[in-house]
Amino acid sequence: MPAFRLMGVPVRLHFTFVLLIIFLVVTDLGHQSSGTFALFLAGLFSSVLLHEMAHAVVASRFGVRITEIVMFPIGGVSRMERIARPAEELLISLAGPAMNLLLAGALFGYMAAMHRGITFQLSELIELRDSNVLPRLAFANILLAGFNLLPAFPMDGGRILRALLSFIRPEQEATRLAAWMGRALAISMGLYGLVAPQFMLVFIAFFIYLGAAQEGVAALGRSLTNGIPVRAAMITRFERLGHGDTVRHAANLLLATAQQDFPVMHNDQVIGLLGRNSLLRALAHEGPDAYVAGVMERDYLSLEPDMDLSEVLALMAHAGRCALVMDGVNLTGLLTTDNLSEFLMLRRVGMEPSV
Repeated sequence: MPAFRLMGVPVRLHFTFVLLIIFLVVTDLGHQSSGTFALFLAGLFSSVLLHEMAHAVVASRFGVRITEIVMFPIGGVSRMERIARPAEELLISLAGPAMNLLLAGALFGYMAAMHRGITFQLSELIELRDSNVLPRLAFANILLAGFNLLPAFPMDGGRILRALLSFIRPEQEATRLAAWMGRALAISMGLYGLVAPQFMLVFIAFFIYLGAAQEGVAALGRSLTNGIPVRAAMITRFERLGHGDTVRHAANLLLATAQQDFPVMHNDQVIGLLGRNSLLRALAHEGPDAYVAGVMERDYLSLEPDMDLSEVLALMAHAGRCALVMDGVNLTGLLTTDNLSEFLMLRRVGMEPSV
């Protein structure tokens, strides 16, 4: 769910994050004033955002662009345009927990300067009251830092572990070990949550397991595509649409072929891309006699045929299901997520690409 932009970085809310907020409101709102509860939630949300922005700022120092920040129930995830080198990843990963510790220190410093009592008793912090919002936020930031430093994916500690292991081991092996530790932590946390019972722990464990599994799959994909150009995986036989073609003609091509994305041409020049979803929307709102030039997507991902596939994986994850492979101004092929998955499958069973 698109939310807003922070320092030029789009921030999105995962639907489960919204569900968590609703759950917290329903379960806790009746136990304290709504103003206090809203203030604490806003402070916690801001702390997580500042944590992720610290990652983004340090990443920008190394020329690594953050494409988006996604807010999950277990915290935020900053998606990078490319995989950082081990030394870069180490500093980028440390920046988030360091920000939380700085926030905690600033809150404690403010309370000391204002001569406000600082309680370290857990029993005084469990129940949210007007008098303990700031101490509770300070300890929440310490907990965020400690939780993120656990040496397991998808937490920052897992990335720190991978960065350290990458100095002595291949990146894939380092990622596999950190991902395995993430899954082991998730299983242990989930089992404890079921026995305790603490179902919030089960909820968190579920997302830790998914995040660790996704990192393992992503590392495998990078290892299978490293050093291989885009031209080895692109589709070279495909249908094109002219700028004067109708949506009806595009729909007929959608039915007659296995192709779901069509480049739109004006003579020999690419002017847009018409995907299946855009085609269906055009049929519903514009009708079959509308021209594809009026409903096509003009903002599309363009790749060079000699680009490394391992660098393209992250771009494809954010750009949609299809990219155009351009050799200068000439269209040479299409790279779709379906074809990329088939390419990875063939590589995994040992087939070498013909470049």
